[in-house]
Amino acid sequence: MVTSNLVLIPGAGGVGRSVFEYLRAQDVPVRFMVRSDDERAAELRRLGAEVVIGDLTRPETVAAALQGVSRMYFAMPVSPDHLLAATVVASVAREYGQLDALVDLSQMTVSQMTATSTSESHQQRLHWLAEQVFDWSGLPVVHIRPTSFLDNPLFTSLAARTIQENGTIALPFGTGRTSPVAVDDVARVVATVLRDPAPHIGQVYELTGPRSVDMNELAREFSHALGRPVTYVDVPPEKWEAEALAKVGLPPHVERHIAVMARLHRENRYDRTADGVQRVTGTPAQSIEEFVAARRDFYLG
Repeated sequence: MVTSNLVLIPGAGGVGRSVFEYLRAQDVPVRFMVRSDDERAAELRRLGAEVVIGDLTRPETVAAALQGVSRMYFAMPVSPDHLLAATVVASVAREYGQLDALVDLSQMTVSQMTATSTSESHQQRLHWLAEQVFDWSGLPVVHIRPTSFLDNPLFTSLAARTIQENGTIALPFGTGRTSPVAVDDVARVVATVLRDPAPHIGQVYELTGPRSVDMNELAREFSHALGRPVTYVDVPPEKWEAEALAKVGLPPHVERHIAVMARLHRENRYDRTADGVQRVTGTPAQSIEEFVAARRDFYLG
């Protein structure tokens, strides 16, 4: 029997790293499963985490990593292997039968999808299917569905480049509205659930920022945070994909996912607000202005 509250986190970065920081502050033990024993793994050990080598797509390493674990956080970077990894984790965890919580980082777009919808990205379809697999598995699952991250290149590296060049945010979002959420707020939700999962089992939490804004409003929040004028420039989609997105050097699967996210913004699919951050943690999600102000040097260069 698993009697500890040991949490398994795959990967050494992203939301999972922030989740670890919150759990460490609450003395919740964490085991990381990473692909390589590199400097990041060594740093995690120095901070008090256990580290094992493994791969979410390899059942034997997932089984080994789950030994003695009662709670697991499931997430991957944007990857065509997302569904494979979810299926491996569900099947191995089901066979072991020892988890009292599996917290799945999904996407809020899933809430608008059906079994046959086709307008979403391949990555979003993988998230929809992964949720089905976890639900069918019978495991004690909690789905976390954040909307677009404030930390996404759309609002960080791409925005910083044009702000530094000419004081603009240049994106092909048209008149669409958006309510991005910070990784840190998502991590607070995940950590809260992992620390005491029982009240949350079977729930779906949708996470957004505090309000939905159009791109001119978003630019004004950047202006207030940075103390300099920032305006929005609506760029034709084809021009933006060829001249801005392509220069980032992302893998094709990731690049296409971001391009579809831009299209869904134009179609106003991101005009949503949800109170999941406040409901789970008791503290509201940070605003766009707060997020940008905390990274002023990054945006101004």
